[in-house]
Amino acid sequence: MPARSGRKAEVPKGKPSTRNRKRGFYEKVLDEAERLDFELASGVDGIDDEIALLRVKIKSILGDDPKNIKLIVEATNALERLIRTRYKISKEQRKGLKEAIGNVLRDVALPLGIGIAASQK
Repeated sequence: MPARSGRKAEVPKGKPSTRNRKRGFYEKVLDEAERLDFELASGVDGIDDEIALLRVKIKSILGDDPKNIKLIVEATNALERLIRTRYKISKEQRKGLKEAIGNVLRDVALPLGIGIAASQK
């Protein structure tokens, strides 16, 4: 553990904002571009952007590497967890969502991979 200087940290009156504490905590390991991105990301509330980004990435994987079932499953599982978190869905609803994602993989992703291979013959 690094040695501490004998100085006491100055603590402003009142509770410091979470945003300022996070920035100070991570700032030491971020380069300038990452600091700017971090500042922008700090202003985002919720996870809707992450859900949308993951959907775009899943579509990209299906187009570029449809045989990479492991990656597709990992991405769709991550999507399911984000959606569950976003909407705080029940176990029954979660089961339906998992079934729907499984159906997409079985009925769309897998045939897409087979269809691409068949069209190259």
